[in-house]
Formats: sequence, structure tokens, C-alpha cells
Amino acid sequence: MAPTSRTRARRGAGRARKLTLLGCAAALLAGCASMPDSGEVTAVDQSPRSEGDSQVRVYGVPPQDGAQPTNIVRSFLDATTSDEADFRTATQYLAKSAKRTWRPFQVTKVLQERPKPEPKVQPNREDVNGYTVTLSGSQVASVDDHHAYAPEEKPYRQTIHLIKEDGQWRIDRLPDGLVLGLSDFQRIYRSVNKYYFASYKSESEEPKASRNVLVADPVYLRQRIKPITASVEALLSGPTDWLNQVTTSEFPRGTRLAASDLALDDSNALRVKLSKAAVNTDTTQCKRMAAQLFFTVQDMTRASKISEVELQDDGGNSLCVLSQDQAERDFAPPQPTGRAPKEYFIDADHKVVAMSDSATEPTPVRGPFGTGSTPLRSVAISRGENAAAGVSGDGRSLYVAAMEDGVERGGALLTSAGSAKHADEGLTAPSWDGLGDLWIADRDAHGSRLLRIREGKGDPEEVAVPGLGGRRIKAIKVAADGIRIAVLVEDKGRTTLQLGRVERGGSSAHPVLSVQELRPIAPQLEDVVAASWAGGSRLVVVGRESGGVQQMQFMETDGSASNAQTLPGVNGVKAVAASEDETRPLIADATEGIVRLPPDANWKTVAKDGTAPVYPG
Repeated sequence: MAPTSRTRARRGAGRARKLTLLGCAAALLAGCASMPDSGEVTAVDQSPRSEGDSQVRVYGVPPQDGAQPTNIVRSFLDATTSDEADFRTATQYLAKSAKRTWRPFQVTKVLQERPKPEPKVQPNREDVNGYTVTLSGSQVASVDDHHAYAPEEKPYRQTIHLIKEDGQWRIDRLPDGLVLGLSDFQRIYRSVNKYYFASYKSESEEPKASRNVLVADPVYLRQRIKPITASVEALLSGPTDWLNQVTTSEFPRGTRLAASDLALDDSNALRVKLSKAAVNTDTTQCKRMAAQLFFTVQDMTRASKISEVELQDDGGNSLCVLSQDQAERDFAPPQPTGRAPKEYFIDADHKVVAMSDSATEPTPVRGPFGTGSTPLRSVAISRGENAAAGVSGDGRSLYVAAMEDGVERGGALLTSAGSAKHADEGLTAPSWDGLGDLWIADRDAHGSRLLRIREGKGDPEEVAVPGLGGRRIKAIKVAADGIRIAVLVEDKGRTTLQLGRVERGGSSAHPVLSVQELRPIAPQLEDVVAASWAGGSRLVVVGRESGGVQQMQFMETDGSASNAQTLPGVNGVKAVAASEDETRPLIADATEGIVRLPPDANWKTVAKDGTAPVYPG
């Protein structure tokens, strides 16, 4: 899940580094001029490696005698990109006082390119107290001390001060944290999902609000430094600030690892020793803790399927065991129908039709929306694929009907308060969450309001969106967990994709819902046309950069670009649909009609005429 640019890490002459002997062949292919003729020999672990465990290792070079201040700073920045867990070489460039105070993990600033010393101008001068070097660049993101990524485009400018210590220039004042170029960040870090249980608070007593809904919380971790241990430690530290209000962890407060180097054993099982805080838990809580561990570590070790997770006390005594089958049966997001979800769209005859993998032609759905008697602008299929919600062709009325033979459509469940004179006014396409609730927004030329209809029936409840301000909602897509909602927001002619957190207050009888802390997901796109959930922490987004052509790409919920496959182009996309089951193909409404993109294939036309493609949700 790296940021948008895919530039490779530079390996020029100015990058003084040592490579392990095992990595030299790969390094030569990548542009390394020659075999290293000095440096330590590193032992090679012959055990199976995860996909992030590259054979190439990068190490910093200690400071050279007599090196000048600018070269000291450059070499220090090189050393901070090494594969050393403790930045041992980088700290050799620091004065004694800075070694005691520098905190490399406080924050990571990600720049478009490596920071560069500015030209020798007034701020860069030798003075009676030492020498000052000013670094500048174009910042694109930051990663905080909880490993949470945030897009943050702004100029970067910081100073580093050096003094002479024992006759050599050393850095005595510098900002806490790291500053990395984008290519180095992509090489060193990897996005991993931690998993926490959804907390529905005021609605948590309802049967539909399952206690076993896991929510993905993406973080960036160093992928070569004890990756399994790092992912478990990140999980134990709790949810990131953005998700903390709506998720919970089953691990008791203060739980820590009792063993510091975790790895899968020969049977791909994970044994985790925990501190005393986790000992007094019952079997149910223990297995929920194990489920969080299972899916978090599985995300880090994608190349190896975990067979089971065993939690142990600090003496090695078993607390509980969760097998792969149990984890996937009891905690993985289930398919409500027990089968792969179908694809749906509205055909040229106004019928809602479905496509399955085995079908060669789309077939009308059962119930009133499959007859074509109600022209629809948009449709949403419940996650159980037993009900449909449709917005009328004029955008003013919302209808909900069971997908059963002999069922009548019934009256409008909701009527737009506006005139719906234009295509982007009136009701948005509806969206179902995994709790069975229906979400929709009502828009007019001057504003919008977000609504929820519990279980797709009854009176709509207005949902406050305090961060919206004077902006207008153009489209919505709620996640299966009902905790996160993707919102297309229009502001002064620009449409951006924002992610909001659904908070539930009030009482079970009178819940009060709000969408808090809207944050951008695809900040580089000036005009977002469509978006759809495509995994636990991933969306597929269609839009264009300023002055650019339309593009389709995967984005993560933290605003970073996904490391998923690059998508082949397709012309004139107006709508796109993905399944949270990542094995399912994408479908889109494009110039060629309704098109389908199976895994590892190209777009194929399903129907020359049709609109509003959707998956259940």
C-alpha cells in the first residue's frame, strides 16, 4: 500500500552502502556497478521467507574522518534508510548529546524525493557555534508514532546543526523522527492491517449488531525488521486514533509480549507468549484475542497461510488455541448467502439483472425490480441478496422490495425534499451495511443530508455530518461493518473522496448517529467520479488529477495508494463496483457498456447497454 509514485530506490554513487553477499546478484541487476570489496559477511537464513523479506539488505556506512558538514548530513540520511533495527550506524553521526535525545520513531516524514541541503546561502553558514544545514523538499505524507499514515502535502523545511566533537563534525541538533524520500519509504515500509472489533455502543444490544465484526486498521511497519513481532506489538498498542472511538480490543490494557522474536513454526503455527495482564481471561475472550492476532499476522505474512494461533502465558502454558478453520468460520467476514456474491446492474429495459460466474447472460432478479415496470436511476442489493432498494428514474423516490416472486413494490419509503432537476440532485444511490441498515443521501443544488433507514424499513433517521460544512454530498458507500462510510463530497466544482467514521450515541431506543472526522482518501484526484469498497481497508476509485486523464486505482482507507495490481484502462467510466471479497471481478459502467474485469485478465463487455453496476452492499 505504497504512495502513488512507483519510482525505484536510487542506487547512485552518492549512496554509500554495503549489500550482503546473497543480495549482490539482485543488486547487480538493479544497477549496482560492482561487487562490494569490504564489509561484514551476513549469515543467511534458509527458512521460507515472507514476500516482504527481500534478500537484498541495505546498511549504512560509518562516518569518514574529516568529512565536511554537508556530507555528514547526507550520509546520516543514507544511514537512516538502512535495514538496522536500532539505527546503530546512523547514531554514529550524532554528537553525544543528540544520541541521548533523538527519537527516530516519533514521526516519519515522507517527501516526494530525498531531502536535499539547500544551496550555500545565508542560513547555511559556519559560525562560532558550529554549522547549520537546511533541508527542504516536498512532503507528501507523514506516519505518526502509532504507525498511522496520513496524506500531508506541503513544503518541508527543517534545519540540522553540527558541531565539532573530538575534531570531527557531528550532528548535535536535529528534528525527532525520520525524513525519507518516497522510494526509500516504499522499500522500507509496508502497509499492514491490524484488526479490532467493531463497537456499536447504543445499538450493541441488538441481535443484528454482531460482537464478532472485525474492522481493518491499516498501519505502516518496517517490513524487514522482525515483521511478525512488529505487527503483534502494533496490535497490542491499540487502534489508531481515527478508529479508537468505534472499535475495541479484547486484549486487557497493559498486555505486552513476553517473547520478543515471533515467527511461524514448521507447521505454520504461531505461538505467542503474553504478559501477566492476559492470563486472567476466559476462553471466549482468549479466542477473540487470538482472532485479532490471526488476521493481523496473516496480513503481514500473506505468502504463508497460518494454521493456528496459540496464546500462552509468560511461562509457556497454553491459554487457548484458535485454528485457521475456526478463525475463518467464526470471525472472517462471512458471505450472508453462503456463496460468492453476484453482480447486478440495470439493463436497457429498466430491469435489475444479475450475473453469476456460471451464467452466460444476465437474468432479471425476482420481485418487482426484475419486471422493468419501475424505471430506476440506481439500485442497491442487500448483503443477504434478499432485498433491493431502488431510486426512481427522476431521482425523487426510494423504493424497497423483497427479491421474491409475487411481491408488490409498495409506496415510496423516502421522497427527496428537493426538485431533482439535474442528474446530480435528488437521492443518491442507496447503500446497505452488514447490519441490514440502508443508507442514502438527499441532495439539492445548495446542500445535502445523510439518512439511515433501519433494516430498510420505517422512518429515515438523519445522520449528522459535522465536518461537511457547506460542502455537498454527491454519493455514499457504507462499509460492511457499518463503522466506516465513503463519501463523495463536492466543493466549488471539485469532487473529492472522503472517509468518515460512524459514531453511535443516544440509547438503543433513540440512537443518535453522526459521521465524524472526514478525511481524504485520494487527495491527488481533483474530480472523483465513483468509488466502491474493495476489501477490508481498500477502495477502488475512479477520477482524474488536475489536467489529467481519467484513471482507476485502488486506494487504502488511510489515503495511501494500494500495492494491489495496476488496473488496465477503460474508457469513460461513470460508475464502478467492487466486492469486499477481493477475489471477485470489478464491474463498471463505461463507454463500451457494462464491463467486467476478472482477476489477471482484461475488461470484457457484459452488456452494450446498462447502468448502475453494483455488488451486494
